[in-house]
Amino acid sequence: MPTISMFYGIIIRMYFAPKEHNPPHIHVYYNEYKTLFDIQTLEFMEGDFPKRQKRLVQAWAELHQEELLADWKLAMNGEEVYKIAPLL
Repeated sequence: MPTISMFYGIIIRMYFAPKEHNPPHIHVYYNEYKTLFDIQTLEFMEGDFPKRQKRLVQAWAELHQEELLADWKLAMNGEEVYKIAPLL
């Protein structure tokens, strides 16, 4: 699963496999925490995640929502996804 962005200790990954389940989402990691994040609704889907890091991921995803959805389309076609700029 390729890493598409990293910032403030948060790692954002996306599978590129045609059989990955909907809705469009990213896998988010921070220390021992991991969760899924819905790209379309900008909401966390499952898992526990620290509040501050959750807000950072939501802010980043809102800024890059179109790029994330474009990466999702690539991933569903089995193509490699693009890196996305981190939150600065």
